[in-house]
Amino acid sequence: MAYKRFGKASGFGCICLLTVRRSPLIFFRCVEMQRNSSRLTRQLWEKWLTFLNHLQDDPRVAQLMRTRLGQHLSGRPFLALTLLLFSAMAALPVGLFLMFALVTIVISAVGFVFFEVFLLLVGGLTLLSVLSGIALFSLLVSVIVSTLLFTIPNLLKHYYPRQTKEKQREDETPAPKEAQ
Repeated sequence: MAYKRFGKASGFGCICLLTVRRSPLIFFRCVEMQRNSSRLTRQLWEKWLTFLNHLQDDPRVAQLMRTRLGQHLSGRPFLALTLLLFSAMAALPVGLFLMFALVTIVISAVGFVFFEVFLLLVGGLTLLSVLSGIALFSLLVSVIVSTLLFTIPNLLKHYYPRQTKEKQREDETPAPKEAQ
């Protein structure tokens, strides 16, 4: 088995494995791949040139190229390429960081809202429990006081009938009228 390199014209090259039996078939496939890749390379290069021409005709790019920074970068293509590569490569990490920050803010806001709702729920349930306890206590005290209010006079009438009758007579006798 031997490796042989074909087609530097396309820019990609083609590495073919040549065997004794199938070498003509593999050779023709490599040449076909080389022609296809050459055609694809040409199409990509034409699209790239069209894109660059469109970009140069854009009035915003022309306005940028008239500035001091644009003229400086136009005179120093290595610096322009470095700046372009840095901007393109920094876009993903900066975008990921901004997404992380945004998601963190949203989650903390939603978490804060859920925590506030939880606290309000606990506070509301506590208030409901306290008010229910106060209502039951008030009802119990009312029942006890009402019961005592009705039973004590009846017990006094039953066990001390003389004292209660005297008190009733005093209440029934009219007060002496004052002389005019």
